[in-house]
This record gives sequence, structure tokens and C-alpha cells, in this order.
Amino acid sequence: MTSDPPPVLAAGCVLWRPAASGRGIEIALVHRPKYDDWSHPKGKRKPGESAAACALREVLEETGHRCELGARLPTVRYPAAGRPKEVDYWAARALGGTFVPGREVDRLRWLPPEEARTRLTQPRDRELLDALLAPPAPPAGQPGDAR
Repeated sequence: MTSDPPPVLAAGCVLWRPAASGRGIEIALVHRPKYDDWSHPKGKRKPGESAAACALREVLEETGHRCELGARLPTVRYPAAGRPKEVDYWAARALGGTFVPGREVDRLRWLPPEEARTRLTQPRDRELLDALLAPPAPPAGQPGDAR
């Protein structure tokens, strides 16, 4: 009897900041030359590291920006290199920093949500952006509550 390998645990953020124009927000996307893709900052958890601590660390490592975690976003599950991968995500407001290109991430772009959506490589990353932008559900017992 064989058992499935445990999932690779990772965490990341849909990083945003107020737009310089004062209208709306901008979304941070990172380019990973190894995969030639555009995605949200994320990475593998270290042993004993919480998902939240990993998300904060990965955003800082990949974008050079400190951030404040906000709402929890959907957990994304997909196969990667023959193993299941599970990535916990948060919405996160950028608090400032400076991007320095590196081997893992060579470019950072701050884009309006519509442009970010078209630049993202994976559909699952577009779904995370949609989750960030979705209006909050009304409180229980309020109009529009389907319960």
C-alpha cells in the first residue's frame, strides 16, 4: 500500500497599495525567470514556520516590501513537480520598501487590477485577484444574505 506524498506547503500574498493617482489600487506582480511567468509573491514554508510568517517573509524577499496581512484569501492547491502543493494566501497592503532584482525574481510591476489580471500567467492567480477585489459579504441577517 502506498500513501500519497504530503503536500508542499507554501504561502503568499496578493500585495496591493493605493495608486499614486489617488484613485484605486495597484497590484504587485513578480516575474520569475526560471518559469518566465508573472505571479503573486509566494514561496515554500520553512520547517516550523507558520503560513502567515512565510507569507510576510516571501513578500519581503521577492518584492523588497514590508506588508501588513489583511483578509485571508482562498488556499490554492495544484500539482507541482509530481507532488501536491498547497499555498495559503492573504490580501496584504504594502508598507514600503525597495525592490532589488535577484535570481528568483528579476522584475516587479505595480499595475492597476485590470492590467494585473491580463499579465498574470496562471488562471489560479487571476482567481486570487478576483477574491481580493470581491465586495465583502453582507453581515448575517442583512439584505442579500442567502441564509
